[in-house]
Amino acid sequence: MIEDYPKTILEFERRFATDAACRAYLMALRWPEGFVCPRCGGCKAWPTVHDRWVCAACRHQATVTAGTIFQDTRQPLRLWFRAMWYVTSQKNGASALGLQRVLGLGGYLTAWSWLHKLRRAMVRPGRERLGGEVEVDETYVGGLAEGPRGRGSQKKALVAIAAQKDGNGIGRIRLARIADASTQSLRAFVEVSLAPGTQVVTDGWEAYAGLPQWGYGHSVHVLRGQGADAATRLLPRVHRVAALLKRWLLGTHQGAVRAQHLDYYLDEFTFRFNRRRSASRGKLFYRLAQQAVAVSPAPYKQLCGGNPKPLG
Repeated sequence: MIEDYPKTILEFERRFATDAACRAYLMALRWPEGFVCPRCGGCKAWPTVHDRWVCAACRHQATVTAGTIFQDTRQPLRLWFRAMWYVTSQKNGASALGLQRVLGLGGYLTAWSWLHKLRRAMVRPGRERLGGEVEVDETYVGGLAEGPRGRGSQKKALVAIAAQKDGNGIGRIRLARIADASTQSLRAFVEVSLAPGTQVVTDGWEAYAGLPQWGYGHSVHVLRGQGADAATRLLPRVHRVAALLKRWLLGTHQGAVRAQHLDYYLDEFTFRFNRRRSASRGKLFYRLAQQAVAVSPAPYKQLCGGNPKPLG
């Protein structure tokens, strides 16, 4: 599929001035080869009123927004498009208050739920796993109270980080909240994030000892010396990502992130970091819109509950 997206805000406003134009764009993203029935997979259908399509095979009625983050929305699609453009054009991320002000949304909770729906869409279903050489480690983030340092810290969320080596720099990353630093939790993260055969670089934590049995190469870097600088030199890429993540959470979101909602923010940070070299904000908008029609809807109650159970 040819990547088709507006390059500037003026082009965006011209292209998506009506809901019909927005709907046509979503159709091209969701069904690039033509309509596909979500129930039976049939490819023949006819349009009806209210922008519905009736499958010729099973008579199921479908809309382009059904089964996506836009399902059952009462707001115009053009407002959703402006939200996607705004979110992807903000270099350091967007807050619910900022989105509310820019779009003129009636309430803060509406903006908050929209942002979380968009964050859910920032992770593509079935995305490919990292390969090559990848550093893996964990870090504690969030929490209003300081806990003891180390892998036994309390009152904070434990986040596993995988950072792909790209020459002397960092390639793509994966982040996930995990229950603890046990073998079970770390294996779950590794297997969902890294392709088999990946060369995994870790510190000497015993929970990683089973990597060869799980189908991965394993290099152990042992900490030599004292202090934060020694730890950073040990696994420089994951420590760089951890520092950027914490700075982003404290800067853009003032650290006010509840543990059950943290996964949404990790998804946003990953989306932005992995596309940090993109020369066009329009392409980020395109990627988000593309994934928004591939992600299932989430009602408000589900968003409020977040993801209470971490990996592990």
